[in-house]
Amino acid sequence: MKYCGTLTLAVLFASLALSEDFKTVSGKVYKEATVSRVEGDGIVLKTEKGIFKVYFAELPQEVQERFHWAKPEPPREPFYSRLAAAAEDPAVLAKIIAAGSVIIAGVALVISHIRSRRQPTTQPRRASRRRAGHRAP
Repeated sequence: MKYCGTLTLAVLFASLALSEDFKTVSGKVYKEATVSRVEGDGIVLKTEKGIFKVYFAELPQEVQERFHWAKPEPPREPFYSRLAAAAEDPAVLAKIIAAGSVIIAGVALVISHIRSRRQPTTQPRRASRRRAGHRAP
């Protein structure tokens, strides 16, 4: 009974070490290969001829599913390229220009409102020499 756990582990590792044939989508066959390691982008196979890394994209769908690999999403299109494509339409370009003008006008109105609400600072003016001469008796 105390060897039951050891026997179970031996059977599990033996099932992992079984060799099998792997065929890629392009038609290349790896005969009697054992899976040495599973990585994020592929599997490492050991054969009599050497060690090979086979990417999941090169393997058939059923092998990809067996190793729980999900195909990555294609990268999204950058925002600026979508904006440039939208600007090719004259109606969209007019909307972009109008929105920019409204933003600029709004900022200018806020700045002028803030400046008009400020208390004027009074500084004594220096009298010019001509006026000073006229005031003197």
